Amino acid sequence: MKVGILGGTFNPLHNGHIHISEEVQRSFQLDQVWLMPTCRPPHKQLADEVSFADRLAMVEAGVAGHAGLVASDLEGRRGGTSYSVETLEQLRREYPEDQFYFIMGLDSFAEIGLWKEYPRLFELAHIVVTARPGFSGSLQQFLPVAIADRFCYDAESENLSHSSGFSVFSVTHTCRDVSSTDIRRLLQAGGDVSGLLPQPVIEYIRKHGLYLKS
Repeated sequence: MKVGILGGTFNPLHNGHIHISEEVQRSFQLDQVWLMPTCRPPHKQLADEVSFADRLAMVEAGVAGHAGLVASDLEGRRGGTSYSVETLEQLRREYPEDQFYFIMGLDSFAEIGLWKEYPRLFELAHIVVTARPGFSGSLQQFLPVAIADRFCYDAESENLSHSSGFSVFSVTHTCRDVSSTDIRRLLQAGGDVSGLLPQPVIEYIRKHGLYLKS
């Protein structure tokens, strides 16, 4: 099975996440995309202290009815700080016959050298780098110098081939200017988020009183 992995805090899950998942699923003919909330993000503090259970429930509600999109509790079951390299290693152990496509934004790829054991990521899965507002440039431009010699660059497609046999793909048609931070502010202010969040996610937030000012 070909599986996309989209990680994030999903605080909350919004329509941009759904759009990216479905576009990558179509582009690479993936059987499924697993949306995987982090237990504890390594690079930023989790805003508003929304629990893993609530964030997972919002993902479950938001992907319902979207064929091939699946909520995954893997990082919550493992607990602790959620490092992508550990997640991919676990997936390779548990699903050795499956092929994984790890999805990240260009903003994250630009900082890949700060990730735990980042060279190992390219040996575990294909990497799909999606467009992000305010970020531009080729994948080659953002590769850490320490590992650049392990890749071959295709200037026409802007894709990279790693010596392991996996590739790094550039996808430029997934950009949606949607910010979880702005959505949380809107929710706190009682603003209209109907065009930004799946309706089941809005209903979950209202039912459980999430993102309200204390």
